Amino acid sequence: MVGPTESTVLILGDSGTGKELVARALHESSSRANGPFIPVNCGAIPRDLLESELFGHRKGAFTGAISDRKGRFELAHKGTLFLDEIGDMPVDLQVKLLRVLQERQVESVGSLSSTLIDVRVLAATHKNISSLIAKSLFREDLYYRLNVLPIEIKALSERTDDVPVLFDHFAKQHAIGGREAISLNPVSMQLFSEYSWPGNVRELANLVDRYSSLYPGQEVDLQRVIPSMVPPGMRALPAWPQEGTERILLSSLAADATPSQKNLTPEPDSADIVSAISGVSEADSLAQVNDAQLDQDVKQTILLAQGGGAFPEEGFHLKQHLLDIESNLIRLALKNASGNVSKTARMLNLQRTTLIEKINKHGLAGNS
Repeated sequence: MVGPTESTVLILGDSGTGKELVARALHESSSRANGPFIPVNCGAIPRDLLESELFGHRKGAFTGAISDRKGRFELAHKGTLFLDEIGDMPVDLQVKLLRVLQERQVESVGSLSSTLIDVRVLAATHKNISSLIAKSLFREDLYYRLNVLPIEIKALSERTDDVPVLFDHFAKQHAIGGREAISLNPVSMQLFSEYSWPGNVRELANLVDRYSSLYPGQEVDLQRVIPSMVPPGMRALPAWPQEGTERILLSSLAADATPSQKNLTPEPDSADIVSAISGVSEADSLAQVNDAQLDQDVKQTILLAQGGGAFPEEGFHLKQHLLDIESNLIRLALKNASGNVSKTARMLNLQRTTLIEKINKHGLAGNS
């Protein structure tokens, strides 16, 4: 509805919500789509240069003006001018902008004549304009001139249904070397949808760019991404799966099993244990552990996780048992790989950097 009109639009929303994307969409759906779209960040251009950037200058108008230069308004003729962060524009320039909007002509710095322009103006800000007006930092008459059609963009956390669509959009945009765009596995997409996105759409775009560079054309599993490459807030979500053995064991503990099924569960051998934890085949499990037996405590923990065996009355330290299991599996895999870390990482289906972190954590460096 708004795009095809010629009305001025004021786009409001937090930083990173995609105000420029909205402005471009409005331009592309208007009769000016074949004309230029000229964005100007009013907060990024030094105050003493902003007037020249917007309205242009004539040769000799000031030191350094060695030739005539058209301003952004003239460059946007027959198209759309997008004034981003309009709330950062100095008050004295707001007066000149108001006049341009009213008269539809610009006067370059150092010029004695005006130039007619045919430009649709879109403006945006993340600031509270009413508060700026109360502090005499924004002209009320300019606000009413700009605020013909207001569009308020909600934070991304308030429109999580947009997350998959935006992910696909940016994935296609950042596809590298003719490869397919990256995708997310279902658990990772759930994490993206539940994340609060403090950086809004900009943060989402940056993450897609990051993973497109690291895993071009692949399906990304966030749990296998280096932790520093995943936002801390995402790793703190309840949906974030426990890593490695801990995730699978906790899933087993939560499985719905009847008492009769529990009593019938046999004690697992070493191949069953590795299969239950790492999700690999029995043959691969046998190759990984080289027919070695895990410690009795480890086997007992796995048996309990599968619903068998008697739970000790005195209880036990779950986290420590899970760490022991992880340590034992890495130690045995290292032994089977003759200390080759890269081969061990492939056997355990881990990234090499993740495995090195775990080797250091468990003090297994001597085995590698």
